[in-house]
Amino acid sequence: MDMQKMLKEMQKMQGKMAKTQAELATQVYESEAGGGAVKVKLNGHGLITAITISPDAVDKEDVEALEDLLQAAVNSVLKKKEDASKDAMGDITKGLKIPGM
Repeated sequence: MDMQKMLKEMQKMQGKMAKTQAELATQVYESEAGGGAVKVKLNGHGLITAITISPDAVDKEDVEALEDLLQAAVNSVLKKKEDASKDAMGDITKGLKIPGM
């Protein structure tokens, strides 16, 4: 592959990546735990925008259970965002043959 063609392909890919990153930044990701007892929303920048806790999930005698549900919901929504990003970027770079990579 000649160097000029490779550079053009890299520039094209860079443009696609920038566009995809901008699109990912506008996404909203949602997850829940405990059958919907705890819900978490995350924006494309990785910031939590909302946490909803069902009154049924609040038991002052078992705060640890609520903490576990919250942790599970947060970890789940973070994974959804990460997976969406990997999938989107993987679609751009698949089939690309760059020497040394």
